[in-house]
Amino acid sequence: MTETGTIGERLASLRARIAELARAAGRDPAETALMAVSKTHPAASVAAALAAGQRLFGENRVQEAAAKYPALQQSYPDLRLHLIGPLQRNKAAAAVALFDGIETLDRPALAEALAREIERQQRRPDLFIEVNTGEEPQKSGVWPAAADAFITQCRDQWRLPVVGLMCIPPEGEEPAPHFALLRDIARRHGLKRLSMGMSADYDTAIRFGSTELRLGTAIFGARGT
Repeated sequence: MTETGTIGERLASLRARIAELARAAGRDPAETALMAVSKTHPAASVAAALAAGQRLFGENRVQEAAAKYPALQQSYPDLRLHLIGPLQRNKAAAAVALFDGIETLDRPALAEALAREIERQQRRPDLFIEVNTGEEPQKSGVWPAAADAFITQCRDQWRLPVVGLMCIPPEGEEPAPHFALLRDIARRHGLKRLSMGMSADYDTAIRFGSTELRLGTAIFGARGT
């Protein structure tokens, strides 16, 4: 590892910092979960995090997660895995089978595919609707103006287990307005979980009510190292 410490040491430092920030924001530290984002990092790094007590992980691609996690799940049955990258409709079956949470629900065709697989497999992963708060055309996510109708449709028409919202603020922009927007949409629908905040902005996300912090670099180092 680098001079910043082992994966276990980084996790311990982050947990302490998250708890400190939560208390400063008047929140219970237990309300904010640390998700270790392991994309492009090997199974050995995930195993080191598991040995240090980490149980919630995030992956960007179904195929990478399928190659990396089943063996780890056998050794750690309490491991929880979320998909945080875009999901193609033709991979809905694999995603429902593998993930405990899918955070990138953003369009009717995907909602329909997930509904079919949830019914077929009788497995109900937690679903988060991704909101493209910056209205960036190159990114996935439902735009804010369409979010209310889509949330209602997912719940009422497809009976999907929607538990919260997710966003990724535009790079280089102040994240606070985006986190505030996501929080406001969630409140309108009584959604309690907010997946927002990454290694560069998790302190701000905690202030705005994040319940899932998606941290990768701060735990595992630069991608591919």
